[in-house]
Formats: sequence, C-alpha cells, structure tokens
Amino acid sequence: MRLESELASVGADVLVARRGPVEWARVRKAFAAWFKDNGAPGYETELCVVPWPAAGLTELDEKVWFTRVRMTLDHAPDRDAAAEQLRALIEEFAPVPGPGRTFESGPEPEQSPPADHVDFRRGTFHGPVVGVQIQNTYGAHPALAHTGPADWPTAGELEPLTHGVRPARRTKGLPELPPYVERDVDGAVGSAVAEGGLVVVLGEPFAGKSRTALAALATVLPTARVYAPARHVDLRGLPDLLRGRPDRCVLWLDDLDGHLGDGGLEPRLLARLTGRGVVVLATLREDAYDEHRQTSRGRVLDLAQFVELPREWSQAERGRAAGAGDPRLAQAARHSGVEGVAAYLAVAPLLWEEWRRAGRPDRHPRGHALVRVAVDLARCGLRGPLPQEQLVELHKSYEAPAGLERETVEEALDWAAGERFGVLPLLRRGGPRGWEAVPCLVDAAHGDDGLPPLDGALWQRALEIARTDEAYDFATVAALARTAFRSAAKAGDATAMYRLGLLEEGRGLQEEAEDLFRRAAEAGVAQAAGRVGRLLAERGEGKEAEPFLERAAEAGDGGAATLLGRLLRDRAQKWLEAGAGQGDSEAQHLLADLLFTRTESEWLWDLYHRASAAGRTEVARSLGMWHLVWNSRLSGETWLRRAADAGDEEAADMFRYGGRPESLEDSLSYFMPSDTYPLDHAHYGALLEGAGRTDDARDHYRDGYEMGDSYAAYRLATLLEKQGKPDEAKTWYRKAADMGHPAALKALGEPPEKPDTVKE
Repeated sequence: MRLESELASVGADVLVARRGPVEWARVRKAFAAWFKDNGAPGYETELCVVPWPAAGLTELDEKVWFTRVRMTLDHAPDRDAAAEQLRALIEEFAPVPGPGRTFESGPEPEQSPPADHVDFRRGTFHGPVVGVQIQNTYGAHPALAHTGPADWPTAGELEPLTHGVRPARRTKGLPELPPYVERDVDGAVGSAVAEGGLVVVLGEPFAGKSRTALAALATVLPTARVYAPARHVDLRGLPDLLRGRPDRCVLWLDDLDGHLGDGGLEPRLLARLTGRGVVVLATLREDAYDEHRQTSRGRVLDLAQFVELPREWSQAERGRAAGAGDPRLAQAARHSGVEGVAAYLAVAPLLWEEWRRAGRPDRHPRGHALVRVAVDLARCGLRGPLPQEQLVELHKSYEAPAGLERETVEEALDWAAGERFGVLPLLRRGGPRGWEAVPCLVDAAHGDDGLPPLDGALWQRALEIARTDEAYDFATVAALARTAFRSAAKAGDATAMYRLGLLEEGRGLQEEAEDLFRRAAEAGVAQAAGRVGRLLAERGEGKEAEPFLERAAEAGDGGAATLLGRLLRDRAQKWLEAGAGQGDSEAQHLLADLLFTRTESEWLWDLYHRASAAGRTEVARSLGMWHLVWNSRLSGETWLRRAADAGDEEAADMFRYGGRPESLEDSLSYFMPSDTYPLDHAHYGALLEGAGRTDDARDHYRDGYEMGDSYAAYRLATLLEKQGKPDEAKTWYRKAADMGHPAALKALGEPPEKPDTVKE
C-alpha cells in the first residue's frame, strides 16, 4: 500500500466507528464536507441522506469507505491539502475503543487511552500503520511492517481499486469497476508470472497495466499471498521474513520506479526473493523505464521479463469490450480512439471533474462554457467537429457565469485544447476552425444526473444544423430530439408540444402533429396557433382557421396575417355579393372597389352605375379612377370633378394633377434608375424601348435582372424575340421563369406555381 492507503485506512476507521446518534451525525457531516471539498460530492450525498444502522457498520462497509477515502485522496485537486484535512478530522474524531469496536483483539489495557487518541497498541494490521495527530505520528517508519504472509490477502482476494487500478466513472446501478476485458497480451503475462522472477508490464500511462497484471496474477496464482508495500518502503527484511514458509508469495510493485534505490528492489534482493519462490510482479511507465534504464537504480531491469501493453486497443479487444455487458465498456469500445478503452474509462471522471470545477469565476468560466456547448450539442446527436463560430455564438446564449470577461475566446480554447494526463484534452481540434468535445466527456455527461436537461431551443438549433449540414446524421438528431420533446411535453411544456408536432409532421404523421399543435395553441404558443390556422386553411376550412391565424398575426406572424387577410377578403366578397344582389348600394360600391383589379370591366361598371344611380355620392371618385384606367381621360376628369365638388379632397388632388400631359423626358425623369430601387431599371428600359432606343433599353433590362427583378429579364426576352433572336430570347425567358415570373413560365409552356398557403 502507499502512504495514502494507510491514512485512508485510519480515516475510514474513524468514520465508521460506533458512536451515539448525535456524535455520529456530527462525524458524518464533517466527512461529507471533506468529500465535497475534494471532488467527491456523490459520497457527500450518501453521508448526509442515506440512514446508517444504529448497530454500526459491517466489515464490508468499512472496506467500502476505505476505498472511497483512498480514491478521493488519489484524485483530489490538491492531494497534500486533502491529506492535511483528513488528518485534522482523524485528530478531532478519533474514538475511544469500547464495546462493539475492534481496535483491540485482547483484554482491556490497564489504563484507557486519552479521549483524543486511537489505541493502536494491540491492533491487527495488514501493512504499515500511521496514527495521525496534529503533532504526533504513531506507527512504524516507512520500512517493512507487517504481521506475516498469513495475514496478506491472496491474489484472488485483491481489491483492484486499492492496488493501483483507476476507477471508471460512477454509474447508478453498476459496480465501481467494469468487468475485466481480456487483453491480447494476457497469455504472455500469465506465462511470465507462472515462470516466476521479476515480471514487468510496461506501457504508457492509462494503458491498463495494473488491471492486466492483477488479472493475470489472480488467474495463474489465485491462492498466492500478495504483499503490496508503499512506495520507498525498505524491502531488505522481506527474504528473512519468508524463510522456511511454504506459502507461495507475490511481491506487488505498482509503479516499479517508486521501489528502486536504497532499500528497494535491486539485483541481490531480487535473487534472494526468487530463491524463496517469490514472484515479483510490477508495472512501469515507458517514460520511467527510459529514465531509469541506464542508471544504477535501474540495473534490476536487466533481469526482468517485460510484457509491453499498448494503450490503443485492437479490434479484437474492442469486440470483447463491446460484448462484456457493461454499457461503459460498450461506449468506450465504440468511441475511444488511440487513447484506448482503459484510458477512456479512467480519464473520463478526471476530465469531468476538471471541467466542472473550471466554471468557477477564478478559473476558466469561458472555457467551461465553450466546452459545455460542445458537450450539449454532442448530447443532441451532433457527434463530430463543430464550427468555432457556432460554439462562440451559442455559448453567449447560456447564462453567463461570473468572471467570463477574464479570458478571451482564444485563451479559453487554448485551455480546453490542452492535453490532460498525457492522454486527452477537453476539446480536440477538427479541421482549421472545428472543435469537438472528447467522446468520454460526452458519455460522462449522459451519465451525470446532476446536469440540467438540454434546453428546447438548443434542440431546435441542433435540428437546424443537422438538417443543413450533411456531416451530421439528421435522423439520429431527430430521434433524440423527439424523445426529449415527448418527455417535456408530457410534463406540460407547451413549446415542446409544438416542436414535437413539427417533427411528427415531418414524418408524415399529420393527425398526431395537428393534435400537438392544437394543444400547444390552447396553451398560448402563437407559432402553434399559426400552424393550426394554415392546416385548416389548406383543407378549405377558412372560417375555423381565422381565430388561430388572428392569434398568430397578433403575435407578429406576418404570413399568418397575410393568409388571414386573404380569407377575410374572400369572405367579404361573398357577403358583399349577397348585399349587392339585394340591391344595397353600399354593398355594390364596396364590392366594385374590392374587385377593381380582379374582374372584368363590364361588371365593375354595372356595379358602380347602379350604386351611383341609387344616389351614393361616394362612388364618383371610384368611377373617375375606373375611366382613367380605361383611358377615358375626359370622362374620368368629369367624375373626379364631381367627387371633388362633393368634398372629396383626394378626388380633388387627382383631378388637379391627373390631367397634366406628360412628356418622355418627364417619364424618364420619374423612373431614373437608382441603386436602391431595382424595378426602375425595367420601367426606364421600357420607356427607352418605346422611344426606339433598344440598345439602351437592353442595358437597363440587364441591370434590372442583376438586381433581382424578374420583369427586367422578361422584358429583355420579349425584346430579343421581336428582334428575331429566338435562342437568346429563350435563354432570358428561362432566367425570368426561374425567378418566378408568370408570363415567362407561360411563354415556356410551364404552369405557374400555386401560392403556398401553409408555409411558415
């Protein structure tokens, strides 16, 4: 064990010692704060919420809390500070041994120890023991301290998490470690262990060296007693301790470089150990091997059997991981790259904790926010690199954490892109300006119940991105969004109902979509009201559509307002026709005005004539305009004068200015083209064409087309046709038709498109 293991063992004993309810609650609260401060809030919750048995905890419970204390010490952001805090807790709460406690195994001492001490004098321990107070340390010097191999655990009993194996992320309902997956080198490691001597599993950090070595040991020598000393413990007394013992023993040296040098493993000690049948099983990082290989401390490496363990997993290993029955292994097999499955599992909780803590104002709040966006979009199904512009844009839509102004976007991205633990960054680059959250971070987010659910607006944005960018699988994003919207809709979220309706409509499920739209509209979602109105209008149910469209129009939906106006116009025509048919002069006048540009002139004249004959003076202006449209200038001026004399000021203005003759120069001046009004080019060209200046007209038609006027393209086509250039004319008819001009479509023999009444 390492020194941290000894401290963790004492801390766990103090935590689970039997006490009265009040004292026990105080101890649990203090340890809960320690766990929280050092990056293990899940244990804080368990200590504060889960009831503990009044009769005390079992031996198994004590082992569990020892593992948890040890893991928290190992992964604390500041390990030294965490150890000092734990020592303070031990000093404060160390219990007086009494009934039900097992610090002693013999009769009571003559004098009880002080209340602020733990009595270690007659206890039984496996490995070195450190009793801790503020000023004093009880126990052995870091040399060999043990009661003998009979008390050492067997290889089959070893707990991996307390012997160098890194934990995976905690997942509810699953064990702390996934099941072991057979590695391609297992046979080589097993053969070396069976042969004996010094066996070293060599590899990069997080390659899975410790787990692989311990699995081979448990398979080949399951009943062998295993001694696992702390780093730098003096091992020279071990051969004498084992003299004459029949037990098969193993010396476990995780991170072998910590066991080299004075008092550590060297050739003569190795020879004495192997002479007594001891197998020395160790792990070693490649960088440590390179550092010690040519030094006096590393001479023992010449005697080792090395088995190299690659960090990147083979396809066969990934296949075995995928079929192991643990979702964490399946995710790692699917998403890990060159870092390998073991590193993927072990680094994920470390990255997650670093990202979580980075949101504090004094750390990297902007980096935290940018990583959050990348993780959230990946949770939406947008796996793969995302444009930097999208991350920057979307991180502004999140609630801004305090201290955001402390770092620029570039500084935040540089921080997020830094490789952690020699394995993975938080964000990795994808192209010149693309970024992707590392998959293990995304999988960790999926398994974290404390992370808020994804916002509906973010889901909608993810759908828009996937719909327009073929780099992403829209079907996957839509399926995930559907599940999220359905859950939110079930909880009463009206906007989610509307968004779910859009997705169902896209799948062709019209009835389900309309039901969702109606429910959302009833709950006040204006967009849903507009959608229902459009669907009803499309089916010819205009009257039923009107209240929905009006609600949407009042909320600013211009398309709904236009459709509502069209429906109301059609209804107005129906009822004005009914009134006109009954001889109502006002209805005749209003109907004629409504149909002024939509119907044949004879009917309009009849309506106006009947209305004026009935004595309706207001019709005079309308009749004047009707005559002017039909080029009856004198008749039109006569009717306008009549209206003006009756007090119609607008008719008076029309009469005053409408009869003035207009020259070509006046017209050209009126339609003088500008850069802000493209239609003038076509009108100006038409005047020039009428005046015989066809070359100038052609230039203006082209200018109008370049500015987006389909009529200019159509006019140029007709001019070319008149000039006997049918091929060129057809080209320009095509240009105008592609822009939607109805006469151009007709000239090409193509039916005009019908207006879309349900378009958002």
